[in-house]
Amino acid sequence: MTYYTHLGQIPHKRHTQFRQPDGTLYHEELIGNQGFAGNHSLVYHLRPPTEIAQVNVIGVTRLTYEESEALRPRHFRTAEAGGDANCQVDAIASRIPLLSNADVTLAIAHPNKPMTYWYRFAHGDELLFIHQGKGRLESQLGELHYRSGDYLMIPAGILWRLIPERGVAQIHLSLEASGHIRTPQQYLSPQGQFLEQAPYCERDIRPPERLLTHDEIGVFEVRVKARGSLTQYCYTHHPLDVVGWDGSVWPYAFNIKDFEPITGRVHQPPSVHQTFAGPNFVVCSFVPRLFDYHPQGIPAPYNHANVDSDEVIYYVEGHFMSRKGIERGSITFHPSGLSHGPHPGTYEASIGKSRTEELAVMIDTFRPLRVTTQASAIEDVDYVYSWLPLKSRKLTLQ
Repeated sequence: MTYYTHLGQIPHKRHTQFRQPDGTLYHEELIGNQGFAGNHSLVYHLRPPTEIAQVNVIGVTRLTYEESEALRPRHFRTAEAGGDANCQVDAIASRIPLLSNADVTLAIAHPNKPMTYWYRFAHGDELLFIHQGKGRLESQLGELHYRSGDYLMIPAGILWRLIPERGVAQIHLSLEASGHIRTPQQYLSPQGQFLEQAPYCERDIRPPERLLTHDEIGVFEVRVKARGSLTQYCYTHHPLDVVGWDGSVWPYAFNIKDFEPITGRVHQPPSVHQTFAGPNFVVCSFVPRLFDYHPQGIPAPYNHANVDSDEVIYYVEGHFMSRKGIERGSITFHPSGLSHGPHPGTYEASIGKSRTEELAVMIDTFRPLRVTTQASAIEDVDYVYSWLPLKSRKLTLQ
C-alpha cells in the first residue's frame, strides 16, 4: 500500500533546515524499509532519537517447543490461557506464543494494564487483532484509538505502547512477522491505489488521529525485542517528542467488519478472503456473508489438501458452518501433509442455507509451523478423531 499522510509541522522540502522557535534545528529521522528503496516516513524530533543513557538486557525471548509429535490436526483452546485476573500484565508481558516459524510467531494475549514503556520489534512488522477490548495505541507518529474487531498494523521501526481502557476486558491475537506485512498485490493498481474490486479501500484505513508531542526530561524506558533478547534502553528525554511527520510508513487500524466479502454462485476459495500478505504467509478474514447461490451449490468448503501451507484459524464469533466442537477463541491448526475438510454432517447440512454469521481470522503459512509448549498445554487432544463416527474413534491398528 502506498498511502501518503502527515501530521503536525514539516518543512517545505525534505532534508533542509527546519528550526525550532529558539533557532536550533529539529532533528530529522527517516523510518523506512528495504534500505532506502522502499516506503518510508520522515519524522521531526525536538531532540536526537539517538541519545541512549543506559542499556540492559532484561530477558530472553527464545521459544520452547514441544518434542517431536505425530503430524495431526490440532485444536487449542486459548480461553484456557487467559491467566489470573488478579495478575496485572500489559499487552507484551501477557503474550503467550503458540505457533512459530522463521517467518511469523502467533501469540494470544489478555492484557489488563497499560504498558509503562514503549516497545519495538526489530525484525519486522506486527499485526494485532483485537478480538475484544478498546483503548488507544500511542506511537511517535500519534495516537490511534482501537476497538473490538480492529487489526492494528504496526510497522517495524515504530515505537508504540497500548493503553487499554480501564475495566474493559481485552483479548488480542498477535502476529510478529520477520519482514513486512502488506496489502495483497491483487488489490492494488501499479501506482498503489486500491482497485474497484478490492474488498476494502483507503477509506476503511484509520491512520493516527492526533500527534502527541512531549517536551519532557526524565528517565524514559524503551524495550526492543531482537535476536532472541529483550533489551531495555533508557533515555533522558521523552521518546514521543515528534512535532511533525509525513510519508507512507505509519501504524493504522482496519476493522474486520469493514471487509466486504466476495461471494459467487459456487463456493469461493479462501484466497477471496485474503486481507494481508506477509513474508511467506497470508492473513484472511472470514466475515458474515451470503452463501453460494447456484441452485445445486454446497456452501460448506470441500475437502482440500494442504500441499504447500499450514492452515491456522482463530475463531472470533458466531457459528462456523464447517466445524464442530470449537468455541470462541479456539485455534485450529491443520499442518501441510494432511487433507482436511468439514466435520461430518456439516457438508450436507449447509445445503439450502443462505448466509453465515461467522467471524474468524485465518493465517496460512508456506513454511511449517512449530507448536510451543504453551500451546500443547491447552490442546484438545481428541480433535484429531473428530471426523470419525463416535463408535469408530481411536481404533487400534491391527
